[in-house]
Amino acid sequence: MSYSMSDLLHLVVTENASDLHIRVGTAPVIRVHGVLHRVEGPALKPEHTEELMRSITSEDHIQQVRERGGADFGFAFGELARFRVSVFKEKGNYGIVARQIPSKMLTMEQIGLPPSVKELLYKPRGLVLITGPTGSGKTTTLASMINIINEERDDAHIITVEDPIEYYHRHKKALVTQREVNVDVPNFAEALRRALRQDPDVILVGELRDLETMDAAITAAETGHLVFGTLHTTGAAKTIDRMVNAFPVTQQEQIRIQLSTVLQAVISQLLIPRCDKPGRVAIFEIMVNTPSVAALIRDNKTFRINSDIQTGAKYGMVTLDSFLLEKFQLGMISQEEVITKSQDPVTTMQKLQELEAERAAKQA
Repeated sequence: MSYSMSDLLHLVVTENASDLHIRVGTAPVIRVHGVLHRVEGPALKPEHTEELMRSITSEDHIQQVRERGGADFGFAFGELARFRVSVFKEKGNYGIVARQIPSKMLTMEQIGLPPSVKELLYKPRGLVLITGPTGSGKTTTLASMINIINEERDDAHIITVEDPIEYYHRHKKALVTQREVNVDVPNFAEALRRALRQDPDVILVGELRDLETMDAAITAAETGHLVFGTLHTTGAAKTIDRMVNAFPVTQQEQIRIQLSTVLQAVISQLLIPRCDKPGRVAIFEIMVNTPSVAALIRDNKTFRINSDIQTGAKYGMVTLDSFLLEKFQLGMISQEEVITKSQDPVTTMQKLQELEAERAAKQA
């Protein structure tokens, strides 16, 4: 076979690729700045993908793939990088996706987060949700937030629950406990229940993926802890609806009341290809839970939250669409990206036309 896992991972690191895909019937594929590129060479055969898989996968994880059809784990590639690896069965053969985890923590300025977000890191309690589709940079944003708390707060014991652990946090001013699902603890909900007896101040939940975990996270936030979690949603209103709808109808009113009091903020993010140079830029929507927003959550009027975000600049709020327009005006992203990613394409189109008219008037 003409490929070795070491060479392929080395290529990912040197090309600054985000992901490596290995499948039967094609040469290995890497993703650079959101675009897929095939590695030069022959298509992989079933025995090749199995050989590549075995070179980085433990017997325990191979057993998981046989029994459940897939396994996820973290993997250190020497001193060069860490990878989050997903091994799975596909049409009876082995497939692999390895995502590179950036080795250095980015600052909030480098990520592009507005300065107002930093205030959330000093809250004594509450729930902060980071949301967005897969691959939108949620993990990187959370890691940078935890790193700031770690560097600046000497009153914080941080407990992270992840599947798998992606960024390693050394103890700095704070004390950090990192627990991995399926390695240190069976699941997120169990880890959260145990965490409450481990004297935490800040808890990070890698993913609020089921009712039990959501319930435990809300309880932890209610009992005086600052809880960070992620959801695969875009926009504050959809995020709140997703959490409420995860519960049985008989509990939903109670959950709305709880969320209206414990929620601190919802930060939604997307990663969009730049048009001015190679790379991607992060786009954010930030909702801060003001008394007005809390009332909308409590009264099941989440559809009106967007108008509160539009008028909430003094609280550090910003809509996804205005963030998109700002990056477009700076020449960083294309008009097509603004239209396809906006939450209200009709209004966004009108604003783009107004900007075009203003530009034409200035030139005239």
